[in-house]
Amino acid sequence: MRRTLALCAILGTVNAALYQDISHLPRVQFDYIIVGGGTAGSVLGRRLSENSRHQVLLLESGPSNDGVVASQVPYFHPSLSGGTYDWNYTTTPQAGFNDRVLDYPRGHILGGSTTINAMFWTRGTADDYDRWAEVTGDSGWSWKRLFPYMLKIERLVSPADGHNTKGQVDPSVHGTSGNLKISLPGWPLEIGKRVEDTARELGGDFKPILDMNSGKPLGTSWLQCTIGDGERSSAATAYLGRSVLNRPNLHVVVNTRVTRVLPSSARGNNYVLSFRTVEIATSLEPNGTRVELTARKEVILSAGAVGTPHILLHSGIGDRTALNAQGIRPLVHLPSVGQNLTDHPLTMIVWNANSTTTGDALRDPTKQAQAFEQWNSTRRGPLTSIGINQVAWLRLPNDSPIWETHEDPAAGKNTPHIELAIDNSAGFTGLTGFFVGMGLAVPTPLSRGSLTLRTSNPFDQPNIDPNLFSSPFDAFAMLQAVRKAREFFNHSTWDGYVLNLAGPYTNEIIDDDEKTIAILRDTASHAWHPVGTAAMSRRNVGWGVVDPDLRVKGVTGLRIVDASVMPFIPAAHTQAPVYIIAERAADLIKEST
Repeated sequence: MRRTLALCAILGTVNAALYQDISHLPRVQFDYIIVGGGTAGSVLGRRLSENSRHQVLLLESGPSNDGVVASQVPYFHPSLSGGTYDWNYTTTPQAGFNDRVLDYPRGHILGGSTTINAMFWTRGTADDYDRWAEVTGDSGWSWKRLFPYMLKIERLVSPADGHNTKGQVDPSVHGTSGNLKISLPGWPLEIGKRVEDTARELGGDFKPILDMNSGKPLGTSWLQCTIGDGERSSAATAYLGRSVLNRPNLHVVVNTRVTRVLPSSARGNNYVLSFRTVEIATSLEPNGTRVELTARKEVILSAGAVGTPHILLHSGIGDRTALNAQGIRPLVHLPSVGQNLTDHPLTMIVWNANSTTTGDALRDPTKQAQAFEQWNSTRRGPLTSIGINQVAWLRLPNDSPIWETHEDPAAGKNTPHIELAIDNSAGFTGLTGFFVGMGLAVPTPLSRGSLTLRTSNPFDQPNIDPNLFSSPFDAFAMLQAVRKAREFFNHSTWDGYVLNLAGPYTNEIIDDDEKTIAILRDTASHAWHPVGTAAMSRRNVGWGVVDPDLRVKGVTGLRIVDASVMPFIPAAHTQAPVYIIAERAADLIKEST
C-alpha cells in the first residue's frame, strides 16, 4: 500500500526541527530532498539551507546522535560497531580471505560513520585528487582547486591536554574557522618519544615530516583526529548544531528509511526521466505503507557507498540484465551502479611490551571508570584519545619484484602503498596483556569488488563483496607492511621495551612469504572505507554513474554526493575526502539550480 503526501507550500510559517517520524513533518514544498544524514548529507543540509528561500529536507534512516555518550568519548569508538548505531552489514564470503564473512560496519545514526568511526583525519595526497580531476576531465576536483574547501571545513584547535604543538603540525595547511574541529592527540602515550627517535634515526622511508595533510604524507608524523575539547567532532555535531536546526527552512527527519527514488516525469524529445521523488517506508514491512515526497529542484542521494547503490538498484537504475533477474523493472541502464567497490585491507601486528602502563591498562574496569569520571568532569585524560598518536606512510621500493607483473596503483610518486598506525596496545587483536604494535593498511589497493542485490526487497541487505586480496598486489603490499613494522620495532630505540612478537607471528614466519600471507588471509579485514560504487567519470563516456558535477547520467533531478562517487580510493581514511566532496558539491548545486 502506498500513501502519497501532498506537498502544499506553507512558506514563512514553518519552524524547522529534528523530527523523529515522517508523520510529524509539516506540509512544505521542498526544493531539495537529501537522502542520508551522514557525512555528506549533514554538510549539504547546512549549506543548502543557508539560502533562506530554499526549503531543505534531510532524511536519515538511523536515530539522532544526541546524548549518545559512547560516540562523544573518543576512546569508546570500538563499542559503536555491531550495535544500535550500525547497519550491521556483512560481506559475502571473501575468496581472498579463505571465504571468511566479515562484519561491514556503517553508521546508522545522524552523522553517519563520522559518528562511530575512529576519527582519523587524513586528506590523502595531492596526487589522489589530481587523478580524480584527470579521469573526470574537471580541474575542479584537483588538489589546488579543492584546497580552499579543505580549509573551509576545518577548525584546528588545541589538543585536550593543551600541550604545545609546535613541530607536530603545520598550521599553514589547516583551517581555523571551519565547523569541524580537528586536533592533535590530547593524551601522551609512553612510546611517543621512542617513535620520534626511531623515525629520526632510521630516516629514509620513516623520516619525520611535519604534517601528513600537506598533500605529501610520505614519512612519519603526528596524527590529527576529528576531536575537539576532548569530544568527537562529527558531521552531526559540526554541521547540524542547534543554530542550524533552528533554521526555519531546514527539516531533519530521523528514523526514516528511503527505499527508492521514483521518476516524477519525462522531459524533452529524448524522453529523459526526472527522478525528483523519494519513496519512504513507514515501517520495516515490505508491503507496508509508503510515503512519497517530491523535490522542486533535486533529490540528492548521500546514503554512502552501500546505501546509495542499494537505493539506485531498487529504483530500476543499474544493469538491466541484473535488474530483470531480480524482477525489478529497468528504467535507466547504468551498468556501473554497484561496481568498482574498493576498500583498504587492514590487519594488525603486535609485540609484548615490558610495561604495565600501555593502553591495555584501560581494559581494567576500575581504571576505565576512573578515566571516564575524569573525562566526564574535565574532558581530559586518556579517554580523549583513540590510542594512536603517530602514523607512517611508506612506498614500496622502485625495485620491488611486484612491479614486474603489476602497474603501480598509486596516484603518483607522493602517494603511499603502506600505512602504519603505531599503537600502544593490543588494538583490535583481542589479545590480553600489554603490547605495542601497528595497524597495517594498504592505502592503494588494486582489488575491486561489487555491490549487487540479494533480493527485490529493499529491507534485505545487499551482496557486499569488496573482493579483498583478489589482487596479488594487495597481499604483497601487506606482506611488506608486516616487515616494515618489524624493521621499525627492531631498532635499538626499543631495546628493553619491546619483547617478543605476539601470536600468530614469529620472526621465522615473517621471513617466509607464503606463511605470512597465509596468516593474513586468515586474520586480515578491511578498514571501513568503501568507495566507488557510483563513480564519477567524464561526460559522454561508457562507464561511470555520475558526471563531474555529480548528476546521475541520463536522468535529471538526481544527484549523488557521498563516497560512492570516488572513481579511485584515496590514500586516506575516507571521512576527510567525503567532507571535501560535499563542500564542493554544495557549491555546484547552488550554482546550477
